[in-house]
Amino acid sequence: MRHLPLLVAIAAAMPALSQANEPVRLPAIDVSAEAEKAPLQPSVSQEQKRLERVPGGTNLTEPQQETRLATLRDALDYQPGVVIQEFFGGFDTPRLNVRGSGIQSNPVNRGVLLLQDGLPLNEADGSFVIGVLEPRDTALVSIRRGANAITPSATTLGGELDFQSLTGADEAGRVRLETGSFGRQGWQAAVGGQGESLDGRFSVSGNRYDGFRNHSESERDSLRANLGFYTDDFENRSYFSWTDLAFDIPFVVPKQRLEDDPEGVLGDKATPLDNLFNVYRRDPLRETKQWRLANRSRWGDETLRQDLGFYVQNTDDRFKSPVASTETDSRTFGGQWQLNGQWTGPLSWRLGLAWSRSDMDRTLNAVNPQNGSNATRFGDFDLHAENRHVLAGLDWQLAEDWVVTGDIKWGQAIRDADDRQNGETLDQSWTYATPKLGVNWTPAPDLRWYANISRSQEAPTYWEIIASNLTPTSDPNNPPNAELVELDLQRATTTELGGQGALSEALYWNLAVYHSRVEDELMATTNDSGTASGTFNYAGKTRHQGVEAGLSGSLPVAGAAIDYRSSWTYSDFRFDGGEFDDNRIGGVPRHLVNAEVLYRINSWRVGPNVRWMPVDTPVDHVNTDSADQEAYTLLGFKIDYEAGPWRGYLQGDNLTDEVYASSYVIRKKQPNPNAPTYLPGNGRSVSAGISYRF
Repeated sequence: MRHLPLLVAIAAAMPALSQANEPVRLPAIDVSAEAEKAPLQPSVSQEQKRLERVPGGTNLTEPQQETRLATLRDALDYQPGVVIQEFFGGFDTPRLNVRGSGIQSNPVNRGVLLLQDGLPLNEADGSFVIGVLEPRDTALVSIRRGANAITPSATTLGGELDFQSLTGADEAGRVRLETGSFGRQGWQAAVGGQGESLDGRFSVSGNRYDGFRNHSESERDSLRANLGFYTDDFENRSYFSWTDLAFDIPFVVPKQRLEDDPEGVLGDKATPLDNLFNVYRRDPLRETKQWRLANRSRWGDETLRQDLGFYVQNTDDRFKSPVASTETDSRTFGGQWQLNGQWTGPLSWRLGLAWSRSDMDRTLNAVNPQNGSNATRFGDFDLHAENRHVLAGLDWQLAEDWVVTGDIKWGQAIRDADDRQNGETLDQSWTYATPKLGVNWTPAPDLRWYANISRSQEAPTYWEIIASNLTPTSDPNNPPNAELVELDLQRATTTELGGQGALSEALYWNLAVYHSRVEDELMATTNDSGTASGTFNYAGKTRHQGVEAGLSGSLPVAGAAIDYRSSWTYSDFRFDGGEFDDNRIGGVPRHLVNAEVLYRINSWRVGPNVRWMPVDTPVDHVNTDSADQEAYTLLGFKIDYEAGPWRGYLQGDNLTDEVYASSYVIRKKQPNPNAPTYLPGNGRSVSAGISYRF
């Protein structure tokens, strides 16, 4: 077993880490108005205590503690186990993956369950548009990696990310202005209030970005509101959000073009490739509008507590590549019920039910290469996705410092598809169970070790079920067409070891080591032109294993302090059998390191940061050396000032102006060195912002 040396090395280090002379203490967290915080919107310390009961890898972050909050990477950049590969660096849809789940979904997203205030944000088929999230209106993000997810409908290898909104109990209001290089502009205005049994908050925000590359403008406008009512043993909260997201797509370029002209796009020159994929004429873009209404209620006490939630959302999405335009109108409904109880003695239990359904109308049109308009329609689909989930769990306090946790989720996923254009029908459904067994050991008040073994299941989305076949030019002998593809579930068995604690007040650590044996992994295919062409279940097995580690703390220095944080995500993902036996799975950075050191004195914090990918990453499953994404190091610097309600910052990114690929399309095999494959990352940039909190 090739993963044993890795597990043995980490396990051998664990006893040494736990030998502290004195009881360790986690860094103190200052939470204002904690007594008034309602259970549906937990405070940081409340959510931290809940995550400590999960026998596996988790993250908890407060976006409002960051300086710039323009993109999702700004909110999650230093979180171990969370890999974000930016596309254009604006308000687009970066590729997000946790433990390799969803890495194959480029350029759309799946593989993790996104939650907005505890309720699913994904469409019922599992897909999501990650750009509709608004970090500026988020109080905290609770990340439960892999099978450590705690909601009934989270069954994928990647787990779940829960974005909890700011409420009227958090602040009376805020005004925020941001600006920066490449035409970056951002603003937010929010107002909130709290009474004896009522609070509410309303926020409106906007973003504009010209882009580092040609044809990469993006913009996002968002409106969010929530209203809460509560008594001693009951709370009800309603949420509303509306998002208008639009961005141009500069498309991929060959490797030599990335190095020679990272700002350029196909269409800037007069080569045959530029004439074929001229993005100015073809005008690839994405436009997404979504509104969402949700309501949650919670009542009871620690002996018996219930949580009931419903949501409805409408998503109008147009995703146009240089060759095809996919337009989707989705209507999604869902409900979730959870029951938690405490028996007399050492046992506590939980039950949960979840249901969701999406009705989608999706059309596919070839793109006119001369003006980007819709040409031949080659697909017209009526799609219905539905999910049903049941959760049962039990916690057993074996001893004062030992807790055994068991969960089992039963699920049914339905994916029905009708092609109105040619009469083809494909109805698919899968029934599955995802059990988990874990143990928590807490030998000291703030030191915890854990281990678990679990199963995960993931059904394909309609982005995988519908496969397109079309060429960049009109070819009467090969007209564009779409077909429905029968796929199986992606399944995995995962083992995990890890822990968290503080070796001193100046050092907090967390560590997880995992190994996943994946069957029928959903693998996307990309054609020679760089556009998606289909998905298949890999015939052999695949292996996902890695290390997720974080260090943070604060060191006192002569009336000041040095604050630091860092994360290391190691991903060793390989094929085990089949066509690409023992090759690395394309698209996954083997090592990704993020670190920041800030000198803090009075109201000021200043210091450098780094994002480091130290080794090359294969972009195809054959592992063509000449096609690798090359290693890179991005250096930045930050100046942060906060005094009373005022806060301002100045931030520099990629200060050495390094040329690198931020992302790319993933293929079975790189066709030739001149194939359009890579997305150049942003060059040197500076941004600044100011905010006032009421």
